[in-house]
Amino acid sequence: MKLHDLKPAEGSHRKTKRIGRGHGSGKGKTSGKGMMGQKARRGPGPYRTFEGGQNRLVKRMPFKRGFTNIFRVEYQVVNLEVFEAWPADVVVTPEVLLERRIIRKKTLPLKILGQGELGHAVTVQAHKFSASAKQKIEAAGGTVVELPWIIERHSRSRGPNPSARNAEAKKAKA
Repeated sequence: MKLHDLKPAEGSHRKTKRIGRGHGSGKGKTSGKGMMGQKARRGPGPYRTFEGGQNRLVKRMPFKRGFTNIFRVEYQVVNLEVFEAWPADVVVTPEVLLERRIIRKKTLPLKILGQGELGHAVTVQAHKFSASAKQKIEAAGGTVVELPWIIERHSRSRGPNPSARNAEAKKAKA
């Protein structure tokens, strides 16, 4: 085999389409561009978001700066001043706070902040505590119990949801 014997594979190359060479060619006059209009003209076509002169979607949307963390955990916040009027024997849990309508959602974690003073010993159960809240509760003779907060991450693929599978497994055990 020599250099002049090399040829491309059969059917891998087509002849170029000869445009604008008379109506007998099938691609004469308008050269496959159809009738007149913006797309029939030379040069690049309209920009990607063009909607025929209508105010385009990207212009209709509100302008937003910065970054949004999609994994942000939003806490329900309660200050220590809320527990000042409570009796000392009550154990403060997210369920009790939900019952008394101090917090509204049982699906969000609870954080205790240190605003206000605490005059008596209280046992407080929450998912998170600020340093000042922890210090004030312990100074009053109370106890701090941190509850675990398990974040269920949903499947980001189109496949089955692993958190749903785990829920089914937990129900089967119970």
